[in-house]
Parts: sequence; C-alpha cells; structure tokens
Amino acid sequence: QVQLVESGGGLVQAGGSLRLSCAASGRTFSGHVMGWFRQAPGQERDFVAAIRWSSGWTYYADSLKGRFTISRDNAKNTVYLQMNSVKPEDTAAYYCAAKGGLSLSGDAKEFDYWGQGTQVTVSS
Repeated sequence: QVQLVESGGGLVQAGGSLRLSCAASGRTFSGHVMGWFRQAPGQERDFVAAIRWSSGWTYYADSLKGRFTISRDNAKNTVYLQMNSVKPEDTAAYYCAAKGGLSLSGDAKEFDYWGQGTQVTVSS
C-alpha cells in the first residue's frame, strides 16, 4: 500500500527557511512524478512544485520559483521541499502527492496518492 508521510512543518518567522520531507513507501516510484501542493483555510489546493523521480527534472508554480526548491533522495525514498524567504502568505497545509507517468503536471486531479499534510505557519 502506498504511503506518503510528510514532516517538517511548523511555525517560522517571515524571511526564514523550512524544509519539508515526504517519505514514500509501498511501491517503486521511479516511474512517477512527485508533487507538493498547499491549501490555506478557505482556499483551493494549489500546486507548488513537482519532480520527476527518475530524472530529477522539476516544475514550479511561477509565483514560487526562486524561493522554493523540490528535490529527492533516491536512497531514502524521500522528496523534499526547501522553502526560503518565507512569507505570511505561505501559511498553509502542505501536501505531498504522487502520480504515475513521467509528465510533469501541476494538476491535482492527475495525482493518485496523497499524504495527510503538514502545517506551515509563517508569522510576520
């Protein structure tokens, strides 16, 4: 059974950094794309970043490019989201997700597996 378990969320001051982790298990993910999404209270779930597990190619939401970095550690079966220069508007629950196939996509509907989320709160 596929499991995606996020960790690393918490309270951080504006301008600070945070690294989220997503531990993936239950299958081989070499043919998958991993993604990070976020959802603020009362808002829709928004795409943050995606990475093709096999090649490491990445894709970002335009508004977050340059501040957030997605990466993966094949040996640990873990995907990371490095968040730098965080802002109060980055406050949200962050979710890890996985989709089959190699096409990089920001469409949440294409992702088959989801973690439970980790809360990030940025104070001003």
